[in-house]
Amino acid sequence: MSDLPKNLQYATSHEWVKLEDDNVIRVGITDFAQQQLGDLVYIDLPKLGRKVAAGEQCAVVESVKTASDLFSPVAGEIIAINEAAADEPEQVNDDPYQTWLFCIKADDLTDLDALLDADAYQQLIEQ
Repeated sequence: MSDLPKNLQYATSHEWVKLEDDNVIRVGITDFAQQQLGDLVYIDLPKLGRKVAAGEQCAVVESVKTASDLFSPVAGEIIAINEAAADEPEQVNDDPYQTWLFCIKADDLTDLDALLDADAYQQLIEQ
């Protein structure tokens, strides 16, 4: 698990975050999270246009073992969802860092300051 992408940031709730242009935040779940969950069978994505607060529960992933809430890493508006991932949740298991789930137009990029870099996230998951 030492291959965490360095260009991403990580939430303690195991979402990865990639800052795109125009304050757009792309969100997925980490390799660690998908391994803990097992084979994903269903993803309930947030509705387009939904306003979310940083730390707010906004989506759910279900696996053969359990269901897990996903949380918004930043405050803003949901502007895109990955329907392909919802239709084929196994994409997340196959390639978690290339399979994004939703995008948020961030209200304030300082929310990103609360996230972890790859090294800090690695330490978290090794505990």
